[in-house]
Amino acid sequence: MQGILARPETQQPSSGRYSGFDSMPIAGQWRQGRSQKRIQDVDPYRGDVLASITGATADDVDEAYNKAAEAQRGWAPAPLQFRRGVVLRALEILNERKEEIIDLLIREAGSTRAKAEIEFGMTHEYTMEASTYPFRMEGEVLPIGVPGKQSRVFRQPVGVVGVISPWDFSLHLSNRSVTPALAAGNAVVLKPASTTPITGGLLFGKIYEEAGLPPGVLSVVVGGGEEIGDPFVEHPVPRMVTFTGSTEVGRNIGMLCGKHLKRVELELGGNAPFIALADADLDQAVNIAVVGKFLNSGQICIAINRIIVDKKIHDQFLERFTKRVKALKWGDPMRPETDMGPIIDKKQFDNIRKLVDETVKAGARVVLDGPSEGLVMHPVILADVTNDMPAAKKEIFGPVAVILKADGGEDALRIANDTQYGLSSAICTRDLWKGSSLAKRIEAGMTHVNDISVQDEANSPFGGEKQSGLGRFGGRWALEEFTTVHWITVQETPRQYPF
Repeated sequence: MQGILARPETQQPSSGRYSGFDSMPIAGQWRQGRSQKRIQDVDPYRGDVLASITGATADDVDEAYNKAAEAQRGWAPAPLQFRRGVVLRALEILNERKEEIIDLLIREAGSTRAKAEIEFGMTHEYTMEASTYPFRMEGEVLPIGVPGKQSRVFRQPVGVVGVISPWDFSLHLSNRSVTPALAAGNAVVLKPASTTPITGGLLFGKIYEEAGLPPGVLSVVVGGGEEIGDPFVEHPVPRMVTFTGSTEVGRNIGMLCGKHLKRVELELGGNAPFIALADADLDQAVNIAVVGKFLNSGQICIAINRIIVDKKIHDQFLERFTKRVKALKWGDPMRPETDMGPIIDKKQFDNIRKLVDETVKAGARVVLDGPSEGLVMHPVILADVTNDMPAAKKEIFGPVAVILKADGGEDALRIANDTQYGLSSAICTRDLWKGSSLAKRIEAGMTHVNDISVQDEANSPFGGEKQSGLGRFGGRWALEEFTTVHWITVQETPRQYPF
């Protein structure tokens, strides 16, 4: 009866907006880190300092993990209604604080309001999906050939999970690991990107504290990869590490996890192709290309990276595409009508401009470019691009559209697959059978016919192939990632042995 009635003891919500983002929830206590370095959290459009945080050290990571191991031993066997109740209360808090959270996404990540609302919606859906996990951790009874014996399989939490999240969809990409892992009975230590420590990490500390999560089950450590990156992965406590970010960093994390025989889930770089076949509806193809490329100024791992257009419609497509891009509104992300906000920081801005310059030097034709305003980059369109040029080989992660010409569907498929990456992809065609058939042959974890490559549903498998990662987020696939199985047999009657 007690399990049925168990509910989390929620804290009284603080009056007004959350505050105190100059400290971190480490091992059940909000405090500063021990590093000598301070992390400045800066609004990329206005330049305002949102928070100044003394970073975490390896000692802070050690304390967080050790407390997580202790707290998880009480969290895992808690009544399922209690675990679900904490997640459902977190969902209520998300809804109650929607405008506050959207405002933080705009100010910290430079999100436009449209992008922030999309991200909030994805976070809401993933949290709702995760709330079902406590009652979906099903075991089974297996047939067995030994008389008088039962063979049982139990699904249980992995233990402690380390989560490293990026800045581009900071709220969602942290939540899609944190909440499913917690719901499945794990404890979590979260390391958000230093450019988005609030929406990527500290906000979850506030929300789950208010939701009644026991102290120490979730810790957040904010710090640079050079100081706490390897210790975060190599620490002996976490049995699993999830990482979303670049392929280069992901390879190192995968190597460290392999060295210590840890589970690892990686969502890495992308080079998403969008194929517009000769029979495509031109207006639909242009709309898909514009939104799939320029949403969040192209700062999305599954954004369209290469636009591959059949030569029969290439010139018409380019003309209409350029017209639509010229009409985009870019600037202050606080304005509801803004389509494109700032690049996250100066380093990223300079990297994108360098990639454009290198691609033009390699022979690409500039169709559209112009002066930028601060970190808000003028959209760029490059035509006559080939797959061996820098912007086609690498992940752009910015508002730069590269157009490649294909000679029919098979050639378009060849171009699409000629990359080390394989995250998301898209195809536009009036022939749905042809589109579906072609989709199956694209070497990627996800392909979308007649829609943008930017798709993420809470009940679906999200992940990549080749150098784009390992494992899947979402739905039952996430539940499998964050749990393990324990095979237990029970010999009910004495067994006859051979000796």
